[in-house]
Amino acid sequence: MIYDISQELFSCKVFPGDPSPVMKRDMSIAGGDIVNLTSFTMCAHNGTHVDSPYHFYDDGKTMDQMPLEKFIGDCYVAECSGPFGKSDAEAVMARAEAAGADKRILLKGDTFITEEAACVFADKGIWLIGNESQTVGPEDAPAKVHYILLAREVVLLEGIRLSEVPEGKYFLCAQPINLGGCDGAPCRAVLISG
Repeated sequence: MIYDISQELFSCKVFPGDPSPVMKRDMSIAGGDIVNLTSFTMCAHNGTHVDSPYHFYDDGKTMDQMPLEKFIGDCYVAECSGPFGKSDAEAVMARAEAAGADKRILLKGDTFITEEAACVFADKGIWLIGNESQTVGPEDAPAKVHYILLAREVVLLEGIRLSEVPEGKYFLCAQPINLGGCDGAPCRAVLISG
């Protein structure tokens, strides 16, 4: 089974202060043109997207410099709610390790990663952490969690949708658009069960 865990871009939730995506119909068959042609403007962090280290570190890797294997491969979906602390991270890592999917962790539910949990994930050397919020850290103070994870080049997959996905092991495909020199990029993230 394939689960689409991405938001539709033009109706997506937007992080407070970020510009919303805007679509413009440049040509239309109904208007007498030979084709329908669309342009749009957006923030690299709208909808379902990934953050690269350059988002918080001026000397960090940009999206085009991040290795694709971080975005594609086995992952573990863990259901949780509320602040996600150190003991939560240790428990999830134990379940992910037992399932053979400890390089990519997706958090399902209304949760955010605390600094202590971010340290657990960074110390374990995971490649990707994802969540349903538009930021992995607390919305009112996300910077410290980003600093901890991005310093270790942990990819942040934000704004995913997991309500229909049971906890467990999956194959993740969340490769970003190849945006040279950018700090983030949208992606069409999917999970494959099997």
